[in-house]
Amino acid sequence: MEKSKKLKIILGLFYLILVSSFLIFIFSNFSFNEVTSYKFIQLNRDYFFSLKEANLFFISMAFLILTIIWIFLLGFGSPVSLVAGFIFGKWLGVLLVALGLATGATLLYIFGNYFLKDMIKEKFLHKYKNLESKFKKNEFIFFLLYRSVAGIPFQIANLLPVLFNVSIRNYFLGTFLGIMPSLFILVSLGSGIESVIKNNDIAPSFSELLFSPGIYMPILGFIILILLTIIVKNFFYKN
Repeated sequence: MEKSKKLKIILGLFYLILVSSFLIFIFSNFSFNEVTSYKFIQLNRDYFFSLKEANLFFISMAFLILTIIWIFLLGFGSPVSLVAGFIFGKWLGVLLVALGLATGATLLYIFGNYFLKDMIKEKFLHKYKNLESKFKKNEFIFFLLYRSVAGIPFQIANLLPVLFNVSIRNYFLGTFLGIMPSLFILVSLGSGIESVIKNNDIAPSFSELLFSPGIYMPILGFIILILLTIIVKNFFYKN
């Protein structure tokens, strides 16, 4: 148990150092006003697109590797989904981010199985004990539902299956397929934001931004997904 706590602290510190280093790099080269300005975003959009067109394979692999590392270090899935849509568009973006999130989460699951199992059981077994019988009935189907149903923070959801000894194959495939609907909505939103920036030399008003098809359709899809999630969640997590 003591070893698990030390590993958790080391992992958390490494994550903080990584994020802090990125922020220090950004704000040592640019002021806050520059970073938050529409022109800054527009110029960097052009930079990333020229970089992507020059070497799509390299940029895609770099993004994939960084996403895997980010998720392994307990990062959120939402930011990388929006960035993927912004840079790569809907289809390639959703494929890259789904692969990155599924791979990073699987590596974290393997890590948790070896080093954090006792700690996870101590903290979560009493709360999610009722899911054990569901997983035993049909591991892949219920894990797919588990990944599709929101309600548990993504970082915790990556580690909870340690309680149920989910196979690595079912974990990866269930994660890849289960997160696809929500990822597609977030990636589409990122792609919609890119499209708005591409087609507007000056910053659009909030109403113009909100009622752009590339913006309001993913938001509408997200609302529908939340409503469906609430319905499924009441069934999935009931005792």
